[in-house]
Amino acid sequence: MANVAVVGSQWGDEGKGKLVDWLSERADVVVRFQGGHNAGHTLVIDGKVYKLSLLPSGIVRGGKMSVIGNGVVVDPWALLKEIETLKGQGVTVTPENFKIAENATLILPCHGELDALREDATTGVKIGTTRRGIGPAYEDKVARRAIRVSDLTDEELLKKKIATLLTHHNALRKGLDAEPIDGDQLLQQLLDIAPKILEFSDIVWRRLDEAKRERKLILFEGAQGTMLDNDHGTYPFVTSSNTVAGQAAVGSGMGPSSINYVLGITKAYTTRVGEGPFPTELFDEVGQGLGERGREFGVVTGRKRRCGWFDAVMVRQAVKTGGISGIALTKLDVLDGMDELKVCVGYKLGDEVLDYYPSNMTDQAKVEPVYETLEGWQDSTFGARSWDQLPATAVKYIRRIEELIEAPIALVSTSPEREDTILVKDPFSD
Repeated sequence: MANVAVVGSQWGDEGKGKLVDWLSERADVVVRFQGGHNAGHTLVIDGKVYKLSLLPSGIVRGGKMSVIGNGVVVDPWALLKEIETLKGQGVTVTPENFKIAENATLILPCHGELDALREDATTGVKIGTTRRGIGPAYEDKVARRAIRVSDLTDEELLKKKIATLLTHHNALRKGLDAEPIDGDQLLQQLLDIAPKILEFSDIVWRRLDEAKRERKLILFEGAQGTMLDNDHGTYPFVTSSNTVAGQAAVGSGMGPSSINYVLGITKAYTTRVGEGPFPTELFDEVGQGLGERGREFGVVTGRKRRCGWFDAVMVRQAVKTGGISGIALTKLDVLDGMDELKVCVGYKLGDEVLDYYPSNMTDQAKVEPVYETLEGWQDSTFGARSWDQLPATAVKYIRRIEELIEAPIALVSTSPEREDTILVKDPFSD
């Protein structure tokens, strides 16, 4: 049996929550390996809706170990609030079924404040962050001044690290006309929350190695999407972490050989939240209809998502850079009732037609989509659980996408309900 990494192949919001939940029923361990509480998953289980931002999707399933890996930045206050919300819904969260890597970086109140201060002060390129402190926390991590989970065990060490941290942050705040951070207050906040976080702290890389040796199935859960990757996405309109499957190894403390299959979650059309280029974006009633039928609003922020046609060039590039083994096509039912569908098969840049997404920011903004038009279908695909239940033109659409992105279809999702899934290839099977 194989260990599986699940990643998004577009700009996030592809429906990873449902698919991770669908897969986690068979997994023994579910691991978050990057990002923070800026990315949300919605799970619908027996009609009950769970909204997760930081906790792995496996937490709502009994008998699983859920893990936050070292690649995640953790807001301890947001985490405890999420845990309490889930407990109120009857979900068990204990040190036995939930672990946080002791070397994970903490998001502090000053990180969220800095996020907002800089976004408001920017007169040039606005990134459109969620203002939750994700970027500033990753900056401190890379600059080697971050406070990590294990630091909460040592008050004297915390004092020293806070002093180092504030040398940087208070200088930034002065330049932004903000009040300096009170180091004593921050220390007390961390000391107050420390016992509640430390009960979940563990040597995660060792726990995962033990699980691997015991031949337990491990599911690596990514957040956001490949085109938001800090290296391979539409930079600078990206997140502050690597979102591709290679980060599953780095962000969990396991070697690359531990990941046997990469499942790329791919929406049957394209959406994006926030700023940045979007070649296939639709500004007409077609785009509005996709947003309404697909209920395209952010789980975490509530922001309306921009909608457009399926971009095969972008997804093909995500397949290559992310090592995607197969894709799970989601929200196919949103396309029901449309007379025709368009798929982007190239980009026009001046007199040239590109078969890849350029890295230059100016070129990204200039490219125009080259479309191929496909026949739509009038019959419903909602809730289909086999190929026989799909209209012939829907199958044709799926097969054409498969050809264009150069990756096989492993699953097709036809509703938010976990059982409404057509299985073509079992990711857990070698």
